[in-house]
Amino acid sequence: MTSMSKGEAKRIRVGIIGANPDRGWAAQAHIPALKSLSDDFEITALSTSRRESADAAGKLFGVPLAFDNHQDLVNSADVDVVAVTVKVPYHLELATAALEAGKAVYCEWPLGNGLQEAETLAALAKKQGVLAVAGLQARSAPMVAYVRDLIKQGYVGEVLSTVMIGSGMGWGPTVEPFNAYLNDKSNGATMLSIAVGHAADALCHCLGEVRELSATMIVRRKSFTIAETGERKPMTADDQVCVTGLLEDGAALSIHYRGGHSRGTNLLWEINGTDGDLQLAADGGQVQIFELTARGGQGAQSSLEVLPVPDQYRWSPPQGPGPSTNVAQTYARFACDYREGTHLCPTFDDAVTRHRMLDAIETAAATGQRQTLG
Repeated sequence: MTSMSKGEAKRIRVGIIGANPDRGWAAQAHIPALKSLSDDFEITALSTSRRESADAAGKLFGVPLAFDNHQDLVNSADVDVVAVTVKVPYHLELATAALEAGKAVYCEWPLGNGLQEAETLAALAKKQGVLAVAGLQARSAPMVAYVRDLIKQGYVGEVLSTVMIGSGMGWGPTVEPFNAYLNDKSNGATMLSIAVGHAADALCHCLGEVRELSATMIVRRKSFTIAETGERKPMTADDQVCVTGLLEDGAALSIHYRGGHSRGTNLLWEINGTDGDLQLAADGGQVQIFELTARGGQGAQSSLEVLPVPDQYRWSPPQGPGPSTNVAQTYARFACDYREGTHLCPTFDDAVTRHRMLDAIETAAATGQRQTLG
């Protein structure tokens, strides 16, 4: 919070584009997160693409203004911040409208359908001079924030290497009807952009950016089944992504993500250094959603011990079941950035950096040539 008492600070008014009453990321993550931070935020408006769903969502979530189009929401005098929580192919149009209306924006990740769209949005945000935050909320996870500080404080000494293996959770043999679009590469919401994007962002947030990389990507499951109908469709999004390379400081890097869910390891991330080791694990490879546990050892310790997250890394109230924890953590920092001009949240420029890395992975995989970044 700012130096003024909580009672004096004006609440930041949020309008959410894509607040589906039945399901979806807004209902599962953004709305509970914002409601838990009611001293800082109030949800004043929402929009969906249909009048019926807008009215139903407004009633369900107790939001005063419900619009059936995004233009009315971004132009509303009752909205300070626009949260864009719709499918990736619509991010460019909707975030552009919000920025052009002079509003601050929290746009879900991936920022754009590919690097070019992300660069376009980052340039517009800069031109408009407004706060523009990308939903790379894995870096707000309490454990990721803690590990970043441990690395900075020299817990492992000089980082020698890091290895990450994860499951996409999606991109497996079956998919719910509303998520079938994830398996079509052209939509830009692939295992590479979502699961690997979030995980790589957490990794680079802790260890620094990637200097150079090689990659292999392939579609191993050629088709998938839609859960409710049994219909089979072709899979065009790569379900195996392997990346090796070097970080800025010369540490060796290896990431392997597999589509679907493993009976074995769904997330294991190790950081090995001259003086110590860290090992992070979770029940799923979506680092931005699943809670991470960490074990570490250094110096004379011959094995790893559990490292609980200190309370200072929990910036938001405890959340109920569901994926809202890291979104709430991000919004808690968003309030500081909005009021005080700090840079605690990942911006559109940070999102471009991540999109560039993913673009380099795609290029390396397509050409067989090692890519240099930065």
